[in-house]
Amino acid sequence: MTISEVAPAAAPTATAFHTLTVEDALRAEGVEQQSGLSSAEVASRFARFGPNQFKEPPKESGLQAFLRQYQDPMQIVLLVAGVLTLYPVKQYATGVLLVALTLFNAMLGLRQEGKAAAAIAALQSMMILKSRVRRDGMLVQVPAQELVPGDVVLIEAGDLVPADGRLTKAATLDVAESALTGESLPVGKTVEPVDNVATDLGDRVDMVYMNTNVTRGSGEFVVTATGMATEVGHISGMLAEASEAVTPLTKQLKTLTNQILVIGGAAVGLSVVLNLARGDSRHEVFIAAIAFAVSAIPTGLPAVVTTILSMGTTVLAKANAIVKRLKSTETLGCTSAINSDKTGTLTLNQMTAVEMAIPGRRYTISGSGYATDGKLKRVAGQAEVDLELFFLPMVLAADAVVNEGNLVGDPTEGALVVLAEKGGIDTLATRERYPRVAELPFDAAYKFMATFHRMDDGAGHSVVRCFVKGAPDQLLARSASIVDADVHPVALNDDFRDRYMAENQRLGEQGLRVMATAYKDFDTSRFDASADLLGQVDGLTLLSLVGIEDPPRPQAKDAIARAKQAGIQVRMITGDHAVTAKAIARKLGIEGRVISGAEFGAMTDDELVEAIDGVGVIARVTPEHKVRLVDLLKRKGHVVAMTGDGVNDAPALKRADIGIAMGITGTEVSKEAAAMILTDDDFATIVRAVELGRGLYENLKNYVVFQMGSLIGFIAMFLGASILNIASGVPIVPLQTLYFNFTTNVSQAIGLGFGKPADDIMQRKPRRIDGKILPRDVLLWLVVAGAVIGGTSLGVVAWAIDAHNLAVARTMGLATFSFSTLFFSFTVRDRLRTMFCRDTLEDSKFLLASVISLAFIVGGTELRLGNRILQTVDLDFNEWVTCVVVGAAILVVSELYKVMLRTHARASRAMEPAPTIDLVAAAARRGDERDL
Repeated sequence: MTISEVAPAAAPTATAFHTLTVEDALRAEGVEQQSGLSSAEVASRFARFGPNQFKEPPKESGLQAFLRQYQDPMQIVLLVAGVLTLYPVKQYATGVLLVALTLFNAMLGLRQEGKAAAAIAALQSMMILKSRVRRDGMLVQVPAQELVPGDVVLIEAGDLVPADGRLTKAATLDVAESALTGESLPVGKTVEPVDNVATDLGDRVDMVYMNTNVTRGSGEFVVTATGMATEVGHISGMLAEASEAVTPLTKQLKTLTNQILVIGGAAVGLSVVLNLARGDSRHEVFIAAIAFAVSAIPTGLPAVVTTILSMGTTVLAKANAIVKRLKSTETLGCTSAINSDKTGTLTLNQMTAVEMAIPGRRYTISGSGYATDGKLKRVAGQAEVDLELFFLPMVLAADAVVNEGNLVGDPTEGALVVLAEKGGIDTLATRERYPRVAELPFDAAYKFMATFHRMDDGAGHSVVRCFVKGAPDQLLARSASIVDADVHPVALNDDFRDRYMAENQRLGEQGLRVMATAYKDFDTSRFDASADLLGQVDGLTLLSLVGIEDPPRPQAKDAIARAKQAGIQVRMITGDHAVTAKAIARKLGIEGRVISGAEFGAMTDDELVEAIDGVGVIARVTPEHKVRLVDLLKRKGHVVAMTGDGVNDAPALKRADIGIAMGITGTEVSKEAAAMILTDDDFATIVRAVELGRGLYENLKNYVVFQMGSLIGFIAMFLGASILNIASGVPIVPLQTLYFNFTTNVSQAIGLGFGKPADDIMQRKPRRIDGKILPRDVLLWLVVAGAVIGGTSLGVVAWAIDAHNLAVARTMGLATFSFSTLFFSFTVRDRLRTMFCRDTLEDSKFLLASVISLAFIVGGTELRLGNRILQTVDLDFNEWVTCVVVGAAILVVSELYKVMLRTHARASRAMEPAPTIDLVAAAARRGDERDL
């Protein structure tokens, strides 16, 4: 039996391997380090633990997905109306069109839906193909999915870690874990155990985790978890369990649909009762009922909303925000909380040296990232010194290569290399001139790197010079001298030690990563490259301290200020330590105190609900913390946007109302889980997308007001026709209703959907997620407006029946209703301002849509094809004038209503008390600032 044929079984029990010694970890897994597992033992364990891969969720069949589209009540009503129109009414053209319309809506829905297993598939695709493993005393390569707990795996720079494991060997091993922990810098690894069982994932330096990247060195580890039992597998399980958030627009449209169905159904039922009571035949009643039902259902609503949102996604894409799910476009507009990852979103994700301190002098460095454009600036009045000696350790005791703004190697080393380049040092040429004769690689145990080079000591003597870079405290402990103002070595004293550590603390409190440099000369005749180099790195001469940061994006601070002005809470969520996060937050203008993930996790939900508004930064977070934060903010009524780029961000991205992944640095997992992808990884793009989303919602709201006014107009016209027995209760036939819905109605809807948003849209507070799209006062106004539209149109039909015939009456009724709704669309663009203003003429897209609508109105009656299909007839000049003049009645009523609203608004403003200073809130704000 082969390994691939063995079925998975139970997962291994949890053990705190990070607290065990190497010997204890090997003993716990029952394996010898040098020989590894036997083939028989591998097969046995594979049977117990299963393949090293993630479970896939059950997939929905195509038929199930299609049938699910018909769970929408509006789809059901349309389908029933279409079937009944085919039989027994036998109006085949109308019936086929109605059924085809439901198919069209279903196909639109299927096209926009994502696949449920997309994020899990992305996780699976990250698995490496082969791993180097010790088995049966030999080193072999096996597929990663065949690894089992207890396997001894070898890794080196460039590898992806294939499973979770406890390190048994580590030689200058650095692992980039940002995709899992959010930590921006690679983590130095060691085999020494960690004391505390509750140590955060990012601080377990003796462990490696699946799908993290080895950036330097080599090592060996014993596998402690595979597949779903790994940390990434745990996230995979969370991702599979996380439910898709229902967008505010979805909720609003569902409510609106139900309202329409209830109102329309009641009106149709009343119409049927009236027509039957009058003695009409069942066939006539059936036709009237279907015509009424078709008119009372917004048949174009799904198509129009989809069209507007699709065009909105195009606008967002031009603004560097790709929206994967259409309705998420609108969700952006009501965002009230943004939880933003720090690295790469608020910052450039490019480590940059910003300060350098040498004895008696400080320098600030301009320029950001890995571009070598920039200068060193000093305090005026200080004599210039030759800085070459200070720059040499930065290029020689480093392996990073920077070329035209691109980095290959460790980010911290890259920052030092760029600093030296800004100081005039040619890195490649310098390395060629002074090749290494020996090297002491960096190790987490002693926290520095040293390289040895043959060169002149400046006094004409040939020496082997050791250049060292590393942690300031470690280099200070190994130093005996410093350089004075003339760059000559002098003995180190206690006063300088104090000043050195104070300077280190000053830079650290700014959130900077501090690196120190030093050197030591050896006699060329006595230097032995094969000797214990670590023991010889003492008696150093200290050179410099360098403060390095991941600089904030230049536009991020302004974007955060705009978000604050728009009433949006911005929080920074990061895997970095609190000190670093605190400093970045202060520079960006993020308000609120800084708490750690441990503090966050220790608080109860009720405590967090009370305190979360005062928290601006959460540092050292886990995936569970991020999901919990999203849930807490939702509980408080927020619409939550969550950014992220790593595997660890995926569950929170999926749980958020709008998950935002990074397009440049983001993993495939985060991109699949998110609803939106930033192509420039820039926080400012999020705020711009929110602005566009707000404008889109306002335009959609205008469309819904217009649509509801039209529907109420239809209901008023058909119900009035049934009550007054006008045209046998059918003032216009079903095909004429559908023609209006898909021509004039759709054209004006698109014009409204892309109208110019208000200039102050980002000065308003976010709308409430539970706020009604049509408040009671708006609904009351729409009842009045709909009654005017329907009543005037029905009046024209009644007059035309007496003056002409039923065909002319229905044609004039259709034209009058179309003109009336066309005029009505002009009035709904702004609730307060008159339509007779300059803004109306400046909205070219809306005017173009109106011209198209006018062409449809005329074409439906004057073209022979329209006459044959729609059962319309030609109208003469006087009949057209009648339709236009009567249809304009809605303008008069709407303008009078706006006058009343403006008068009420002015009176309300006049009665408002003068603004007062909230001393408690002001004190709280000052307290928040002190926290940062």
